[in-house]
Amino acid sequence: MAVLFVAVSLPRYLTFDPALSRVQRPGVAMHYPLLVAHVLFGSIAMITCCIQVWPWFRRKYPSVHRYAGRIYVLAGVLPAGAAALVLGATTPFGPVAMASNVLLAVIWLGCTLQGFRTARQRRYADHRRWMIRSFALTLSIITNRVWGVLVVMALAPQLDTTFGGNEELFGHAVGGTVAWLGWTVPLLIAQWWLDRPRTTA
Repeated sequence: MAVLFVAVSLPRYLTFDPALSRVQRPGVAMHYPLLVAHVLFGSIAMITCCIQVWPWFRRKYPSVHRYAGRIYVLAGVLPAGAAALVLGATTPFGPVAMASNVLLAVIWLGCTLQGFRTARQRRYADHRRWMIRSFALTLSIITNRVWGVLVVMALAPQLDTTFGGNEELFGHAVGGTVAWLGWTVPLLIAQWWLDRPRTTA
């Protein structure tokens, strides 16, 4: 799914043509360059994190796991997350989406850096837990798209009533709802998975 998502989403940004961007913010000069950077580095994070959480690969190729982990953190999450902070603060989807996006960027960077730190300290059980949270946040962009379709379908009948036909207000409601659901639900599922009762064979 991650490879398919990157294959569909990335090419439009490799053209460096702002007209092809899914998110337009013409009033902010740095928005498009930062968006391109976020997509490029985020794609690196998405692909490398899938390798990192594959148990067989981790056991079979531990040295590759370590190198891929450094790529995930240093060439993926850190630059993508830094760009996401600015993009979140300048989102065109309203203040609710802005709060969500900025908080997501902070928590994504925090979980990843904590995971990197615990690996350096050889606290591998803690490292695994932090990186599972980081993995959930990295791939939350995929669930974000799913929620987008569902929320639009749920709210579209209310465009003329609740939103008074105001498409901008409708867009802000959709954007804000999707922004929060997109990452909180995967993070809660990841935390549930980490805390679930373990049974022995």
